[in-house]
Amino acid sequence: MSAATETPFAALRGQLHEAAAEFSGGGDALEGILLGMVDDVDRAAGEPLEIFPVCHHSPASALAMARRLREKQPKVVYLELCEDMTPLLTELRNCRLPVAVQAFASEIDGFPADWAPLSVVAPITEASAEYQAIAYALDTPGVELVLVDRSSDHVFQWDTRHDRTGDPDRPDEDTAAPAAKAAETEAEAALHGEAVGVEIGDLRPRFAELEEHLLRHGKVRHWSEWWHQYVEVPLGDSDHDTYRQVMFLIGSLFRRLAPGDGDRVRVDEDRERYMWTRMREHLAATGTDPADCLYVCGAFHAASRVDEFGVDGTTGTTGTTGADGTPAFTISPRTATTWQYGLIPSSHTAIEAQFGLASGSVSIAATQWAKNLKRTGVKPYRLAGQAGTKKPAARKTAAKAAAPVVPVGAEDRLSGFLRRPPVVDGLDEAELLGWSVDIVRAARRSGYLASTADAIAVFETSILLAGMRDRAKPTPYDFQDAAVTCIEKDSVPGRRDVRRLVEIMMGGDRIGQVGYDALPPLARDVHDRLAPLGIDLQKRGVRRALLDMASAPGLQACSDVLWMLRRLMPPGAARPIMGERRLGERSIQESWDLSLGTHQRALIELGYEGVSLEQVLEQRLRRTAYGPQATTAQVLAAVEDATLYLGGRRLAEELGTRALEVLAAERTVDGAPEVLRRVRGLLAYYRTSEAVLPSWIESFVRTGYAHYCTLLPTAFRDEDATTGQVAAMLGFLFSMESLALSLGCDRTQLELSVAQSHPQDPAKTALLWAAQVQLGTLSRAELRARCDELLGNPLVVPSYPRYLSGFVHALEPVPGLADVVVEAVSNAFGRLPDAVLLPWLPVLITTLRSSAAELAPLLVREAGRVFPARLAALDTWVPPWRQQPAALAPARTRPGSAAPRGAALLPAHPETCDALAELLGCEDGWTETGSRPRVPSLTDRHPGTALAVAALLGGS
Repeated sequence: MSAATETPFAALRGQLHEAAAEFSGGGDALEGILLGMVDDVDRAAGEPLEIFPVCHHSPASALAMARRLREKQPKVVYLELCEDMTPLLTELRNCRLPVAVQAFASEIDGFPADWAPLSVVAPITEASAEYQAIAYALDTPGVELVLVDRSSDHVFQWDTRHDRTGDPDRPDEDTAAPAAKAAETEAEAALHGEAVGVEIGDLRPRFAELEEHLLRHGKVRHWSEWWHQYVEVPLGDSDHDTYRQVMFLIGSLFRRLAPGDGDRVRVDEDRERYMWTRMREHLAATGTDPADCLYVCGAFHAASRVDEFGVDGTTGTTGTTGADGTPAFTISPRTATTWQYGLIPSSHTAIEAQFGLASGSVSIAATQWAKNLKRTGVKPYRLAGQAGTKKPAARKTAAKAAAPVVPVGAEDRLSGFLRRPPVVDGLDEAELLGWSVDIVRAARRSGYLASTADAIAVFETSILLAGMRDRAKPTPYDFQDAAVTCIEKDSVPGRRDVRRLVEIMMGGDRIGQVGYDALPPLARDVHDRLAPLGIDLQKRGVRRALLDMASAPGLQACSDVLWMLRRLMPPGAARPIMGERRLGERSIQESWDLSLGTHQRALIELGYEGVSLEQVLEQRLRRTAYGPQATTAQVLAAVEDATLYLGGRRLAEELGTRALEVLAAERTVDGAPEVLRRVRGLLAYYRTSEAVLPSWIESFVRTGYAHYCTLLPTAFRDEDATTGQVAAMLGFLFSMESLALSLGCDRTQLELSVAQSHPQDPAKTALLWAAQVQLGTLSRAELRARCDELLGNPLVVPSYPRYLSGFVHALEPVPGLADVVVEAVSNAFGRLPDAVLLPWLPVLITTLRSSAAELAPLLVREAGRVFPARLAALDTWVPPWRQQPAALAPARTRPGSAAPRGAALLPAHPETCDALAELLGCEDGWTETGSRPRVPSLTDRHPGTALAVAALLGGS
């Protein structure tokens, strides 16, 4: 204890000891927490390697960082960020902030397969301490930036909560916000997708009761407002030592009052061991003096109590043991997963949604950062050439000698800060009036009936709410509540409510952009290939592109790129307005709505899969075709896409052979309708564009014919096989029959398969009858007779509509039965009782819409041919199937006269026949009326053929 009293914090420790004894009656728990917090501050402040605690996206932290970097001029900056992201940081100068550094892995090795794809992002804004450190290190000669946090691979190695089942209101430092919450935000909130987020300085209480206590007594709604009021504002003008000690204290408080989540505590401590181990390794390898270094980390990790803490802590990575004999920390090797790295656009809304921050808090922080810079005159660090910033002045080549720095932690600034009464900021009426006028103007543009009186009401209500919450100066959150109260009445007339309008007015949802030079090769290639369109694809929003390939054939290459983008990217990225691309069809004019700037993240992630669109598309098609769950229909769809977008026959034939293998291995008929549709389309395409059919499709037809013949009897009996699926099988067999027979298949196999089918379901029974009609084993008259028997049997009448459903599906394999189907449906409408007919009508309509939409025109056309065209004729109309055939009357002749033979018109007017006979050289005259017609003279003149046929038949 005597050694402890010599520390600068001895007086503070004594005061807290007395307070604990007074308020807790001498309890050990409170005293241990209070004194332990002082010990944590003392330990962190006295570390030779200066620790700079930060809070993520905190303007106070960014301001203090900029000040300290200009004062100390460190030679090495250690930053709490994934160590494998180091090469990406130099590309930040080609981007407009905010952006996120991303590590992405689509093909994983060493993790569960259902985790794929893996994605880790670290968002960076200008109003963040880490950006100040990065900008200083990259633009200052002789300064080294070292990322010391665990790698992206270790993020998932140590992740025991990948299922994300935690409380969404208490987001973990390394876990993304739930997808359900992200779906409720605007489109910009999904810029990070479902990536795992890594941030510096997660300073939010993990003890729910503590956070609730702070919010209630602080008279605020959420944690971001509490932090702004009680940390950001007081620390905005504090000196360096005070800032560090207060942040150490806050980190220690939240750490000691954290709940006992063993897995999370273990991950936190392993991260701290990892970072200190990497820093000691770097110091040992380079021989750098710790006094010339700066360690930037979250305040939560700055108050660490692990044995590896400090430059004199235990050393690991080699399996050695510490001073006390315990095993030292060992960094596990990375898995074989291949990681891709890049920058993706981010936004204030995306950061808030992913890390559980209050809506608008990041925008308010950006506004506060600008105000702090203007008030204090601190010059921030910005990367040279950073988009959206002014060109910096020329820097001197020689590094300026740093002024002597007083050893950190030499004085107790914490006691004075805790005893100091809160600084009461005076009311800035000009600022508040400007806010009130601006929000009324924005509300008017959004459809609200706001007036000058509302501006006055917002101004006065803001002051009133601030007074009720014990603060003289209204904060942006007070103003937001006042605006909602005074302007937003009963409903929201426009797309945005007043709360959102205030967020936009306070800085808006700034959306970052990755510059061309920082894009992966694939994204740059897309922009280069679409350059002939003359559109700035980097800008957000929708851009209209018009392509006239008839007058500019060079635009055909742009069309190919756009169709591949439509296939690979989200629907809104490339949307065709005019034009289509199908097998055998190419448009000569196209119109597109493009929003590649809005979907820049999706385009960048395509670059992680390959260096060109063709390569990525080919990989995806192969992945689909060779996947363990691939079906024949999916592989045929891949064949069609390969033909449409890539051209050539190499990949299409490879995937077609794969489709043949998958078809032979299938034991169900679930995909038969899709298989039939795609095979018909491919056959039609190859027959019109190729001289001969590809060998794979001939093999597919031959194998499919035998395959479906084998499965047909089982499918007729299987209750799980639908009528549409069985109809599709029959459609394949009948429509491909001529090609299959020419390739060597046997029709007897189909006849035996149909003969062995004995369905129980009425719809499948109707299908079987249709198949028998097609094969010739059942006549149409017999089919009509069976339908009449069904209608005449009272026991079968209730199920007759199901037979009709089968007949409707039968039009797929046997379209020639359209007249019989129209007759059967008409008889049903005429003879079924209403109790059976009316409930069946919705079933008929849904059957036609869902399963037989393409067959409805066939039925309508046949019905239009049979039924009368006018309503007046319907009353006297008799259906053709009910008409009795009239007997032919015998020809009348005069008594005693012989029946006329032949036509009477030609003998009466022989001139035409005489002229034709003379032209042909016929010399025979007219046969007398009533005489026997003359035997043709051809057989008399050439009897050889007749004699040969007689000899062949055995005639004498």
